[in-house]
Amino acid sequence: MAFIAALCPKKGSTLPHTFACSTIGRMPHLSHSLSGAIRTFSFWMANGTVGLPLLEGVDYSCIFSEASGLEQVYAIFANVLELDEEGRVINAKYAERRAAQYILQFVSGKPANPPFEDWEICLYAPPPKVDPKRG
Repeated sequence: MAFIAALCPKKGSTLPHTFACSTIGRMPHLSHSLSGAIRTFSFWMANGTVGLPLLEGVDYSCIFSEASGLEQVYAIFANVLELDEEGRVINAKYAERRAAQYILQFVSGKPANPPFEDWEICLYAPPPKVDPKRG
């Protein structure tokens, strides 16, 4: 619990970080659910367990040395994610599967089924190089 509190401290709190990280009085941020989905997806990417069982036995480590390939994986995951009215992710496994299909296509040439739609693979503009809020 001390480790969690160090990640997201709230004076005197002993609650898990999902409760201790209050957004009261702050600008809107990603929902805890969306933040957790991105974090978990990143963990699975890094430890080689994303997209199971589709990628079972597939060495996709080459994608980490190809920036545009990794960029596309994250774009697909983010574009496919859906949130409910409360900001909770409602299709994380499907978004993971679509990203995994791209990884499989990237490393083996096997096309995704169904084929990717334009909105799934769209790479949106990056944020400004200088944060407008921070100047």
